[in-house]
Amino acid sequence: MGQINDKTKNIDTVVFDFDGTVMDTNQIIFNSWQHTFRTILGHDGDMDAILASLGEPLEYSMENFFPEIPVEESIQVYRDYHREKFYDTIELFPGIEELLEELKQRGYKTGLATSRLKVTTYQGLEKYDLFRFFDNIITVEDVTKAKPDPEILLTMLQKLKSQPQTSAMTGDTRLDIACANNAGATSVLVGWSQALAGKTKEDFTGNEVPDHIIQTPAELLSIIG
Repeated sequence: MGQINDKTKNIDTVVFDFDGTVMDTNQIIFNSWQHTFRTILGHDGDMDAILASLGEPLEYSMENFFPEIPVEESIQVYRDYHREKFYDTIELFPGIEELLEELKQRGYKTGLATSRLKVTTYQGLEKYDLFRFFDNIITVEDVTKAKPDPEILLTMLQKLKSQPQTSAMTGDTRLDIACANNAGATSVLVGWSQALAGKTKEDFTGNEVPDHIIQTPAELLSIIG
């Protein structure tokens, strides 16, 4: 199955992030943040700061944005709105279903590893009938350490009986890429989300440098196939 960069890697496993990779949740996330800012501070938040926070654990972002408010309170404001609006706001990114279908037909093992809570992750998968495409699903509730720690990816690979050196992880944030690199897997940054749109490899340093950047789901097949 193909060469990755300067190393030959027989990729047999592909792990996906959820938000901004499989599912277009950008609007509901932005709306939830602005609702939280308006509720707590009485005004909208800075969009650049919100964009920069994508992929972070919610607790961490809340502490940064609202240091005077108990984290539990600000999270409750965010999540109450998010849960109410989530199902009707999310959309599947174009080409994702076709990619997942092709991966299954070609015999790849597939997983979903997300920093999102299980309830909304499952709502999104159910809405678009995506459960059938994933051999395993791990959410933030199944691990103790958040990305960029590799725990969530290594746990997934253990469940799939896969090795990092024969696995690829796709995601839309620096945390996803660092998670993949920290685990020793091939890291693939997607360019169709808003988090890091338009970035090139030169925009990253250290363990946040992706092995590949793709602009469409179909490009992943040319990398691993």
